[in-house]
Amino acid sequence: MRMFKKTVKKSLAITFLMLASLTFAQKGPQFKKGEDPKPNGAKWKLVKNMSDEFNGKTLNNSKWQSSGQGWKGRAPGLFLPENVKVKNGALEITTTKMEKDVVKNGKTFTHGGGYVGSRNGMKYGYYECEMKANKTFMSSTFWLINENKGVKGCDRRTTELDIQECVGEIVNDAAWMKNFDQRMNSNTHSRNIPEGCDYVKGTSKGGADAGGKVYDDFHVYGVWWKSKDEILFFLDGKLVKKVTPPSDFNIPMHLRMVVETYDWNPVPADGGMSGSKADRTTTYNWVRSWKLVN
Repeated sequence: MRMFKKTVKKSLAITFLMLASLTFAQKGPQFKKGEDPKPNGAKWKLVKNMSDEFNGKTLNNSKWQSSGQGWKGRAPGLFLPENVKVKNGALEITTTKMEKDVVKNGKTFTHGGGYVGSRNGMKYGYYECEMKANKTFMSSTFWLINENKGVKGCDRRTTELDIQECVGEIVNDAAWMKNFDQRMNSNTHSRNIPEGCDYVKGTSKGGADAGGKVYDDFHVYGVWWKSKDEILFFLDGKLVKKVTPPSDFNIPMHLRMVVETYDWNPVPADGGMSGSKADRTTTYNWVRSWKLVN
């Protein structure tokens, strides 16, 4: 019996080590054959503090935070940490209709979303996630933005890189919203330019057709932030768009996985929360960040 127990313990230990080694076994981003843009002689190296397979039971607080970092959400959607879960090997952010309205800073919040942001930032690199959108009017997103708290001078400006920004239910008949629930909607934004700084405010658009509703299946959304003036967007491992930002993108940025409301896609008449919990949940199977090394 004692030998049997030792054998079982040894087997469990080996299994644990194998699982741990598989956690970040991926050797590079998920590109289709012939689509990897890395130069000859270079390779992709995983940036572990901005990557996660979500194999645990709770959010890894050393990598991520879900408080919103002072951002409560765009009314009427309030970021609720309890709407963020790690389960079944995935990150889940569930949309909800709150039992009672909440008023903060003079704004009324009626719905709950969720926010997950990386504690670490990086300049340049490849960023990707495998995500399935929720079916509601609220968003499913994956993006990067700089943090300028405590920063002085011209770096107080904002640079934002939207890799995927979509909704599951369109409540707007504007022409530009027509296929917002079946596209990879990507942008680069430059704004909040301090006075006297030689930068340009503006937006450069990317994106591609997702081949169906964004909530029907998982897609891999990726971007190679190659340099200050070159951004390459990838959908399911294939290059779909190259853009030049309106101003230099040369400030470290942090990852964001956010479910929020938009003022241009308002709450539908029925409240927008009639679907099942699965229908109201945005799921991220993993997120990975890479940098090029020689």
